[in-house]
Amino acid sequence: MSFTGMFNTSNFTTDLAKKSFAGMIMRLMPNGSAPLFGLTSMLKSETAVQVEHGYFAKTMLFPELKINDAANIAAGVTVLTVDSSTNVLPGMVMRVNRTGEHVLINQVVSSTVVQVTRGVGVTAAAQINDDDNLYQVGNAFEEGSDRPTALNITPERITNLTQIFRNTWALTDTARATQVIAGETNVAESKQDCAAFHAADIEKSLFFGQKSQGTRNGKPFRTMDGLISIVEQYTAQDNVHTAAATTNYTQLEDMLDPVFNQATDPKVANERLLFVGGSAKRVLNNIGRLNGTYQLVDGATSFGLQFTTFKTARGTFRVIEHPLFNTNTNWAKMAVGIDLSTFNVAYLGDRKTKSEEFGQEDGGDSVGGSLTTEMTCLVKNPPANVVIYGLTAAAAG
Repeated sequence: MSFTGMFNTSNFTTDLAKKSFAGMIMRLMPNGSAPLFGLTSMLKSETAVQVEHGYFAKTMLFPELKINDAANIAAGVTVLTVDSSTNVLPGMVMRVNRTGEHVLINQVVSSTVVQVTRGVGVTAAAQINDDDNLYQVGNAFEEGSDRPTALNITPERITNLTQIFRNTWALTDTARATQVIAGETNVAESKQDCAAFHAADIEKSLFFGQKSQGTRNGKPFRTMDGLISIVEQYTAQDNVHTAAATTNYTQLEDMLDPVFNQATDPKVANERLLFVGGSAKRVLNNIGRLNGTYQLVDGATSFGLQFTTFKTARGTFRVIEHPLFNTNTNWAKMAVGIDLSTFNVAYLGDRKTKSEEFGQEDGGDSVGGSLTTEMTCLVKNPPANVVIYGLTAAAAG
């Protein structure tokens, strides 16, 4: 193809322009040891302006009451004792879940007592029992009412620290000059090994990292929280599970279901990536096999089932076997569900992966180089993600 005029970036052939390090991992090693890190090259990039990088998250409030009165409450009683009146304000209309009666909150007397109007609506007041739940179904005010009390959502500040990753390739100048009969040159092989180690170290921290800050060798030292640590800290363990000795479909769905309580991207359906170890993948596959039927016919040249996607009532999971999870028997039983709409990385300023080479300026008879990256992990809606440990065996059900 030819063109006239000044050459510009629009004239680049597809994939001719140099990729970022993460993009290179995605293009050249899509099935390698760092698939999650590679996927970040396809997400909108974010830049950290200092070593502490954070954001604020809000969770919508849904006020409710739970009755705390062993004697039960007769239809005419208007003072209700509850477990907690947190987030409940005068003017709110609450529905008694068991009977359908609506009550209007007139006054929040204390942290455990509210005064109400009973039977506001077509459902007559009836006895309210201990442990009955009341859920807010709106609010209502009279004409010319005073301004109601405001209800605010306190943002939760989630922070992380940038972590410096460094890996080096090096070999003697004699080894550089030596020819080999298979593979690339010794220099190319050493560089490839360095790149693979660098990507794998970042990948492990994206999953397993834990935030810390201090000094090492008299210099500032930081590590970042990875996805698992963030989910453990900010979901009250609701999204972290340990499977039983056997797991059936119902149990699996129960463990995964809370992630779909979060609306994270209105443009796409409820879908998650599920990174698994080899043992966990076998459990998921066998759950599908044990809950279905299949038939072998004469003349078949292959048999068996291999599921890469499974669906629950509320969403879809794309199963990806992660090579790093298979490096030990404990990780092999793990499953980590990730909502890519909530996940990303942030590089400190211009400290995306930087390659530097050094020669013999240090007086050594050697050549080498290094890769350096300073970045942090972002999970902007932790409850949309899930961690399951110990998937050991499948069961029907």
